[in-house]
Amino acid sequence: MADGADISLKENGPILVSGEFSLTGEDGQPFTDLNPTIALCRCGMSANKPFCDGSHSREGWSSR
Repeated sequence: MADGADISLKENGPILVSGEFSLTGEDGQPFTDLNPTIALCRCGMSANKPFCDGSHSREGWSSR
C-alpha cells in the first residue's frame, strides 16, 4: 500500500478520507487527534463542519 491518503465520494453522502493525511481549518490551525478515516461534509448542512454528521440523510440531500 502506498503512503498518502485515499479519498472517495459516497453517493449522496460525504467525502471519505483515509490513510496518512493532515487537515487544517480555515483559521490555519491543524485538526488533531483525527481518526484514521474521516467523513467530510459536502452537502453544507452539517452542524459539525467540516465533518459529516449525517444531515444529508435526514434532509434528503442528493449529490445529483
